[in-house]
Amino acid sequence: MKARPALAALGLVPGLVLGLAGAAHAVQDCELNGQRVDPANGSTTAGKSGLMRCKERDSGVIQREQELKNGVFMGLMRFYDEQGKLAKEQSVDEKGNLQGRAREFAPSGQVLRDANYDHGSAVGLVRSFYPSGRLRRVSFHGEPGGERAVAEFTERGQLSALRCADQPVLAPAFDDARPCGHSGTVPSRVELFDSQGTLRSRLGFAAGKRVRAEAFYDNGQPSAQMEQTGTQRIERHFSSEGVKRREVVSLLTERGSIRQREAEFSERGTLVREQRWSPEGAPLGDDSYYLNGQPQSKSVYSGSGEKRALQVTEYFDNGQRQALARYTVTGRDRPVPTGTHQRFNEQGRLVAESTFDAKGRVTRERTWGDDGEVQRDDEVFEDGSRKAYAR
Repeated sequence: MKARPALAALGLVPGLVLGLAGAAHAVQDCELNGQRVDPANGSTTAGKSGLMRCKERDSGVIQREQELKNGVFMGLMRFYDEQGKLAKEQSVDEKGNLQGRAREFAPSGQVLRDANYDHGSAVGLVRSFYPSGRLRRVSFHGEPGGERAVAEFTERGQLSALRCADQPVLAPAFDDARPCGHSGTVPSRVELFDSQGTLRSRLGFAAGKRVRAEAFYDNGQPSAQMEQTGTQRIERHFSSEGVKRREVVSLLTERGSIRQREAEFSERGTLVREQRWSPEGAPLGDDSYYLNGQPQSKSVYSGSGEKRALQVTEYFDNGQRQALARYTVTGRDRPVPTGTHQRFNEQGRLVAESTFDAKGRVTRERTWGDDGEVQRDDEVFEDGSRKAYAR
């Protein structure tokens, strides 16, 4: 939802509007250079310059001050709360965009926010404070690019969030040279806390880039880890009991990251699935495991280009092979079964076999008993009908 033109022109933010709601509904009397004016009636301010002051009619408490230049509201603007205490001070250009310094205040007079603007865009350091005066947040805004670096703090003064730029930019509000890894040859070590003073994460930066990260559960156990070395990034996720449940290895390129390996683990920490990809992002393998550690299935990709081959082997939980199948993989389409697919019993004896044509249609099916005798040998037609295979 867009701000109403009247509010946008005044440069009011939603929080301030709510804070001044009582004043907004009160009847105000405004004067400029000793003469009564009506800011809603342009004829009363046309061509005039000076500082317009508006007071609440009933109480006489000042509500706002706005500078005019030749009939245009531009320059200094001040807004006051219901008790007449300064709540916001800023300046705007001829188009109503914030220009220069802008500050917000608590009823005590403490600065809550301090920023500089250039035709509506924040530039340089933007700082916000707790009512106590402690630094709450500092960010750096560059041109172009907007917000480039941020540091946030709890009321206790502990760091709670940090995002770094490619060089130190947050001083003197916060010296980010060492925390962001701009000094020294090893990655920095930064600890982040919540409002209760509990450690929530540890970060490591090298030349402004985050190369390590570790987040924690309420019980202190790690919930996630990230480590970046050269062109490789490793991410790990844990249960609240400290058991690793997932691990992802990625290749970092100029265009982004490409998964190379992804592993999933059971609640006990045993490997239950592992997927692998080539440096180009093409799948290479997909293996799954029973909880007893035996393989459940193994998928192996081979070949290159538009048509690639896939072989899938399934196993019983005793390690004996259960099934063998082959497919042709064309682009992103579903793999097409090809050749002969086989199934085995737990003793390793062949018990079923299906043959497919180049289009993935089954053309022959055979089954055997545990004694090795053929039980069925059918020719299968396109409509699904079948007959005993001619011998």
